[in-house]
Amino acid sequence: MSRFHLEGGGDLVWNVGTGYFGCGTGTLTRTFDEAMFRDNAQRDNCKMIELKLSQGAKPAHGGMLPRAKITPAIAEARGLKFPAEGDCNSPARHSAFDTPERMMRFIARLRELSGGKPVGFKLCVGKPEEFAQLVKAMLATGITPDFVTVDGAEGGTGAAPPEFSNSVGMPMVEGLTLVNGMLLGAGLRDRVRLIAAGKVLTGFSIVRTLALGADVTNSARAMLFALGCIQSFKCNTNRCPTGITTQDPALMAGLHVPDKAERVASYHAKTVHVALEITGALGYESADRISGKDVLRRMKSHGLSTFDEIYPWIATRPGALLEGSAPPALQAIWDGRVDPKHTLATHTTMA
Repeated sequence: MSRFHLEGGGDLVWNVGTGYFGCGTGTLTRTFDEAMFRDNAQRDNCKMIELKLSQGAKPAHGGMLPRAKITPAIAEARGLKFPAEGDCNSPARHSAFDTPERMMRFIARLRELSGGKPVGFKLCVGKPEEFAQLVKAMLATGITPDFVTVDGAEGGTGAAPPEFSNSVGMPMVEGLTLVNGMLLGAGLRDRVRLIAAGKVLTGFSIVRTLALGADVTNSARAMLFALGCIQSFKCNTNRCPTGITTQDPALMAGLHVPDKAERVASYHAKTVHVALEITGALGYESADRISGKDVLRRMKSHGLSTFDEIYPWIATRPGALLEGSAPPALQAIWDGRVDPKHTLATHTTMA
């Protein structure tokens, strides 16, 4: 949370990644610092804390901020030395925990240190059985996150390795339906809110995502487009031609803030308005009434199916996994007896 975020007075979701920026110490190896986390998490601007396990653009890869982009303001926000001694690396895994159970206890500790603010985690789903282990850890410890953010593999950033952004991770639809079904089957869905992201660009894509089980949708790519992003894939080079992802003053001049702020606000308002119009057209007074039976998809030239029929996991009966009566594919994953005939079309990579 930089001073620019705080001075603006906005409501912030603090994304805590593996580099523990704003809540960690060290240079090459960074360590989580409870006191630093507590001081920042208890700021009024901070409304939620999101522990990032992975993101759609580059799951299991980590990240890197080039030395050339580490300005005094960024060094201040991230707690880094300036002038920078080298590139700033975020590892591919967390050092504050190493098992699903310890991760749940870490989430509980973050909630305590923040003064009781909502704490959840974000991931791009890889192997379904690994998410099952996280849910089992929730049951074993009695600790549940307040929310889970499912990032689809189709999400992206121009700084991501192309092979990762194109081929690694589970698409949002499959990841969301798995997470929703797993939490339902374990009897935990009413305790965990689901947030989903992955090319949520239009009013209908919001409705579609809610129908698949999400409570909230995130949108990043669309807002970048509203800012003027042309997808030049130079985010990590400091040479973004539109001025969005660069610290070069000459290029930054291309981003006229008053004009772009109005464009983003207008795009957001109109998109949400259309989503609510579609909700009303379905006969509902609230978007939380939308379900899988409300959306049809043409599967063959002669037939239509609802989302409930295509993705039966989104309608899993609460507690079914614990009773052994969940849909066969989901039950097989939970029981650790994954049958190739019943698994998803993709696990870690997508064709």
